[in-house]
Amino acid sequence: MDAGAFIESYYLTRMRKTNIVSQCNTLRPQIYFSFLETIIMTISKSIFTSLAAVFLFFAALSQPANASEFKFTAIPDQDTARLQQRFGKIADYLTNSLGFKVTYVPVKSYAASVQAFKNNEVQMAWFGGLSGVQARLAVPGSVAIAQGVEDEHFISYIIAHSSTGIHANQKLSPEIAGKTFTFGSKGSTSGRLMPEYFIREQFGKSPDQLFSRVGFSGDHSKTIALVQSGSYQLGAVNFKVWEKEMAAGKIDPEKISVIWKTPEYPDYNWTVRGDVDDVYGVGTIVNIQKALIAIDDPELLEAFPRKQFIKADNSMYAPILKTGKAIGVFR
Repeated sequence: MDAGAFIESYYLTRMRKTNIVSQCNTLRPQIYFSFLETIIMTISKSIFTSLAAVFLFFAALSQPANASEFKFTAIPDQDTARLQQRFGKIADYLTNSLGFKVTYVPVKSYAASVQAFKNNEVQMAWFGGLSGVQARLAVPGSVAIAQGVEDEHFISYIIAHSSTGIHANQKLSPEIAGKTFTFGSKGSTSGRLMPEYFIREQFGKSPDQLFSRVGFSGDHSKTIALVQSGSYQLGAVNFKVWEKEMAAGKIDPEKISVIWKTPEYPDYNWTVRGDVDDVYGVGTIVNIQKALIAIDDPELLEAFPRKQFIKADNSMYAPILKTGKAIGVFR
């Protein structure tokens, strides 16, 4: 017996029991109509459910797995504990300001920060001038959105151990030739790129030609420690880190001093991937910029240390790109 015959038999049996057999012929069309309506409704619901599932599947494919989680990193210009303390607080502040979870992701090197940005492992980073340019070249459409008010006019210090007998001057002393010298990270603007550029400009030689030994400490705090201990006679350091270490009593003026200050150049910046608005919603980049510029908590700002954050854009770092090309960092 097919389904239609079964339904008809069922209804006829019920009608006999209720003494309405005489109405069978009248109701028979309604029986088929009711059955057909049931089938159509069932199929329609099935098709709708399937189409909805397909739509949701492809919608999910169009979004990254962690679209709701916004991550940022920072160049490791100081020791890890200080960076975690600084950027953990910034992550909390941005989470409260933006209305979605913001997480700080530490990295072990300047190159790693650029790579994480390139691979979309992080969507924003606190870069130096050089690493920021590298990151924006690697991810077209990315933008520098903020910098410290001091970062428009940044400088580096050339420092020397007291045993060298070299003192501060408006120009680098020729006596630096033949000494040992350490930069910070190879990817540092203030600890490598700009100091090297000015050294080449003044002496017409590369660091390897000018010094007896050239090293890379990895960060500014280590540079200071290496020169202060006498492991290297000279070094290049971020002026803000020097001032912070001096204020913390970690620098002994009897052992180490600043012998030269570079000309000004643009440096640190907050850079965001260009696809952030597509993933987190139109206006997200602007909202992040506003949140950074609005920071007025002295404790948060002192951790950088910066007096204030201000707007930035990619054009401000054109001198870094030009300098990088001049000394072969960018091909």
